[in-house]
Amino acid sequence: MKFGVVIFPGSNCDRDMIYVLKDILKQDVTELWHKDKSFKKIDAIVLPGGFSFGDYLRSGAIARFSPIMEKVIEFANNGGFVFGVCNGFQILCETHLLPGALLANTNQKFICKNTFIKASNSNTALTKLINKNITLKIPIAHGEGRYYADNETLKAMRLNEQIIFRYCDETGNIGCDSNPNGSVDNIAGICNARKNVFGMMPHPERASDTELSNTDGIILFESILASFN
Repeated sequence: MKFGVVIFPGSNCDRDMIYVLKDILKQDVTELWHKDKSFKKIDAIVLPGGFSFGDYLRSGAIARFSPIMEKVIEFANNGGFVFGVCNGFQILCETHLLPGALLANTNQKFICKNTFIKASNSNTALTKLINKNITLKIPIAHGEGRYYADNETLKAMRLNEQIIFRYCDETGNIGCDSNPNGSVDNIAGICNARKNVFGMMPHPERASDTELSNTDGIILFESILASFN
């Protein structure tokens, strides 16, 4: 499978993502610079985390206008698989490939710590292999990770099973105490109605290597690969 990892000025998780995809999962990876205007024979596009363009204005607001994004939008609209993590999630919301927005954390501080999440369903390419009854320990690192959507949008997302991950405690309980940033409905990750565009704030690539004593995140990437086989 061939992945294209988009790199923006300020991306700082691109090497982590490439390492997991290429060195751990042994997949073909192409680095895509934000000024590139085309890409060929790519099976999946990944927008990594970081601080694209220094997070000026809003996180992801400037990156949304990078030349490569026109092709990413076209790729997604044609049914191509797109996955954004943290800043990548923010960019996908700015492009309206995903509904809602990422706002400043309720405590107005940057949060960097391990969190627990659980899958809401197993019906997507990102959650295909994940048991809904288990929790995954996945780190977060963001200042604007509070997911928000209006009630009408949330209602449609629930009906379409577009909410794919929610923050929880270690035992799987979902509540205010396990919500690190104030996200509505404890939402940690979502997809579009067509279920080919995905975004999440936690970093699975930072929990995919035995050297880090945490491999809970690798199952997300394995799910992607299984969905293409």
